Amino acid sequence: MHSLKVLVRARRSLPKLGAFPHRRSFSALPHYAGYDDVQDQVLVDGRVNSRTAILNRPSALNSLTTSMVARLKRLYESWEENPNIGFVLMKGSGKAFCSGGDVVTLYHLLTEGNIEDCKAFFDTLYKFVYLQGTYLKPHLAILDGVTMASGAGISLPGMFRLATDKTVFSHPEVQIGFHPDAGASFHLSRLPGYLGEYLALTGDKLNGVEMVACRLATHYSLNARLALIEERLGRLTTDDPSVIETSLSQYGDLVYPDRRSIIHKIEVIDKCFSHDTVEEIIHALEIEAADSHDEWCAMTLKKLREASPLSLKITLRSIREGRFQTLDQCLTREYRISLHGISGEVSEDFCEGVRARLVDKDFAPKWDPPSLEEVTKEMVDFYVSPLISEPELKLPTASREPSV
Repeated sequence: MHSLKVLVRARRSLPKLGAFPHRRSFSALPHYAGYDDVQDQVLVDGRVNSRTAILNRPSALNSLTTSMVARLKRLYESWEENPNIGFVLMKGSGKAFCSGGDVVTLYHLLTEGNIEDCKAFFDTLYKFVYLQGTYLKPHLAILDGVTMASGAGISLPGMFRLATDKTVFSHPEVQIGFHPDAGASFHLSRLPGYLGEYLALTGDKLNGVEMVACRLATHYSLNARLALIEERLGRLTTDDPSVIETSLSQYGDLVYPDRRSIIHKIEVIDKCFSHDTVEEIIHALEIEAADSHDEWCAMTLKKLREASPLSLKITLRSIREGRFQTLDQCLTREYRISLHGISGEVSEDFCEGVRARLVDKDFAPKWDPPSLEEVTKEMVDFYVSPLISEPELKLPTASREPSV
């Protein structure tokens, strides 16, 4: 179990920069008829030895659609094969890196009976996450702004994850009747102690400093310095991770988690969230709240009680299993959970959660089952069980070694 008392170490001195090189637009792919909108939603900035994918749906906080993820996958595959490209980057436009999948679109597809397009979204997304997790070249995600749900999923597999003072990271899926996916059960389960369970079950937010402290991010920089970092990286002609590491470190700051940070509550998190069931976790929090009168305990209990009971139990099971699985195994399990979830065979909590929080915005979801006591082991087992009437997620594990 790793210690959370990790500080962000970086140099304060800034290198002297010469004249910035002329920026040019570059596409690694030929023009595809009918793809104009998709190309606008995923832009490409080309430099001498690197390429940057720019998520460009700022009005939707860069939420992902199937066509966007498919374009990202094609770009990353072509860049990996191109010997003239040493490393790649990804960033978002506007105030977000990526707010996750476009669940409102998925909701409308499901209410219209178009489940096949929803399946295609998860299939495409998870295959792209696996590509990133097995990528052969250094790649950097600049997590400036909102980084949520599957938006985190497409960033955390990166060799370098740069957080800023504008970063807001969270996995709020249980609040909409879903589960942390796109590799979340792999990454969250490897956080220090039981922090991963806490973040997955409550949807609590982390800032950039906290992301570095718990090793979700590798570097930290002020938002005001991002232009300098990008210009510095744009002049590099290398595929050596240590050279990229040096360039990133030159712009960092020495930062400490705030005294009110969740990082300083790791002991009570471990005490409460180490239990085997959601019911036991809640009971432990209730005892802690009574003994300590800590407002944090009350807020944590409130978040748990507002979430889908079924999602809570599925998510705890997913994180616990993910701790002992490879990335491909985690993605395969998450794919099963997602497809069982959108099928509505056991519950329609996903549609109900999106309706209540993002469509009608009455914030009064009617969960089914409505309580933890009514969520049976058989229900949870069904969600993680192999698909019967659908093909399983097919990942190229024979040609691309999975992460462990």
